[in-house]
Amino acid sequence: MDITKYLSRESILFIKDTDEKGRVLELLIEAAFSAGKLKDKLQFAEAVAARELIVSTGIGLGVAVPHAKQKSLDSFFIALGILEKGVDWEAIDGQPVRLVFLIGGPEDNQKEYLHILAQIVQVVKHEDKREKLRNARTPEEVLSLLSS
Repeated sequence: MDITKYLSRESILFIKDTDEKGRVLELLIEAAFSAGKLKDKLQFAEAVAARELIVSTGIGLGVAVPHAKQKSLDSFFIALGILEKGVDWEAIDGQPVRLVFLIGGPEDNQKEYLHILAQIVQVVKHEDKREKLRNARTPEEVLSLLSS
C-alpha cells in the first residue's frame, strides 16, 4: 500500500509559525477541509481532540499520528504537517514532534486504518527517511519520498 494515495498536495503543510499542538491540528484540519476531505471540520476537530485526551498520539521518534474516524467520512485521508519547530506532543519518548500525520476516515473500516498506520510506521522508523521528510521543501518532494 502506498500512503501517497491518501495525500494531496494541498494537504501537505510546512509549518513555521507555531510550536503549539492545538494550532498544528487546526492548520492540518483546515488543509483537509480545503482539499475537500472533510464535510464538517468542527466535528472532526472535536473528535481528534477527544482522541488526544485518551492518550497522546505522539508515537515517538519526533512523530505524531492524531486521528479520528467518523460515519460522515467516505474514505481515508492524510494531512501531513512538517514542523520547523518541535512541538510538545506528550510523546511516549518525551521528544518534541516535527512530523504530524493526521488521519481521518470512516469508522467502519478498521482494517484500512491499521494498514495506513502500519505504512506510516514503516516510513518513519528509518532515521534517514524521517530526516529527509523533515528537510523536504515541496509537496512533490514529500510525495516522492513517501512513494519510494
